[in-house]
Amino acid sequence: MHEPASQSRRSFIQSATLAVAATSSPAVAAETKPVGRDSQTIETDVLVCGGGCAGSAAALAAARAGAKVLLVEKAPFAGGIITSVGLPYFDGIAHISTNRVVVRGIAMELLSRSGICAADARTVAKHNPTIPNTFEFKLLLDRLFQEQKDNLRVLFNSFICDAHADSGGRIESVTIANKDGLVTVKPQVVVDCSGDADVAAWAGAPFEQNAEVQPLTLHFRIGNVQPTPGVSGLCRTALAAAQQRGELPFYYGPGVMFLFGKNEVYVHGVRVPADPTNAADLSRAEMQGRADAHAMFRAWKRDIPAFADAYFLEAYPWIGVRESRRIIGQHVLNEDDLMTSRRFDDAIATGCWYLDLHPNKTVVGSANDFDPKKVQPEPYDIPFRSLVPQKLSNLLVAGRCHSATRGAHASTRVTVTAMAMGEAAGIAAALALKQRTDVATLDGVKVREHLAAQNAGPFTDA
Repeated sequence: MHEPASQSRRSFIQSATLAVAATSSPAVAAETKPVGRDSQTIETDVLVCGGGCAGSAAALAAARAGAKVLLVEKAPFAGGIITSVGLPYFDGIAHISTNRVVVRGIAMELLSRSGICAADARTVAKHNPTIPNTFEFKLLLDRLFQEQKDNLRVLFNSFICDAHADSGGRIESVTIANKDGLVTVKPQVVVDCSGDADVAAWAGAPFEQNAEVQPLTLHFRIGNVQPTPGVSGLCRTALAAAQQRGELPFYYGPGVMFLFGKNEVYVHGVRVPADPTNAADLSRAEMQGRADAHAMFRAWKRDIPAFADAYFLEAYPWIGVRESRRIIGQHVLNEDDLMTSRRFDDAIATGCWYLDLHPNKTVVGSANDFDPKKVQPEPYDIPFRSLVPQKLSNLLVAGRCHSATRGAHASTRVTVTAMAMGEAAGIAAALALKQRTDVATLDGVKVREHLAAQNAGPFTDA
């Protein structure tokens, strides 16, 4: 279906250009040529799809290991949930009780270069520290990418829109769309960090998606708020009244925090049930999220004196997705693996977050409708096999769409755990190229060893 549309668009442009030339001065007309566009093909060792937490780490790891890497990201910047949704937390970096660091490697590099701790820190002040500025985090990733310019090419504002695998289960090409039009990428290895397992699903890998997934959320900021004791409680009361009046369908918490400035409130509390793999429903959710964020602001400005002179500063550009597709990999990580801290010989990352399932309903004063302490595991292993989908030989998946049950995924989906999986996938992709083998048959123990040599990988026993 793409080719006829492309031809129609090209004919329109050429006709319009010739019409302009006919009415222009001779000098201008002589310089005006019909506009055409030839399709592009890019060949690369490793294609990383998605530049969020997992994808940024995957691209850096693979490039630093010597592979030629193309990173494709739909936003005009990298960072995913941290920069697109505005979540500044490094969830999963440390054990909740001891604050002992359990994820190092690239995640720890990003945290330390954001000024939070020393690069070799063994503990952090909070188990889920926050970075001070999400814009500066974009700049940090830009600099790290540019440092690898000989091996890493970045295409922002680019959408993955198709994937083709041959009859033997090898992805031959991935189609992306950007200002160059439709571009065909021919990679040796693909790392799907799209969050929604788009490449894996379109290429034919088995996956699952619950009929009801966790709700989406939009984070926003309000300026010129006067710090007042008990303001969070007042915010909860005002939202309950707004919901009673029919101004707000759902919300949670809300989390109202003075994180970025003394008079600036950062809020997470928007809750929108939706299917993020359905374009129309995702669009509806984006609009609902913006409406709900502004409804919260209006309720607080009307009802709470601390917000009397406040102004709506910004909502982040995209609504945040917690859950969608999950691949069915060579190993499906499950809740028992987490809660018993099962050890895996091919472990490539450590997780430690609680089983953080958000319900599709209003929950006041909390994000969950259960006691998180009851589903808080000790640090646990994530095996390499959970990054390897079935039926495809040259694809790895990292981040929240890796192979896990819904309950286990509720823990592994968070920012730092995704970075750790992404780093492992990037190292594995480069290693497979060097060994001239498929990532699907790569020995996960060897991946673990390469990560350990870089002070990365699992730290459950450290």
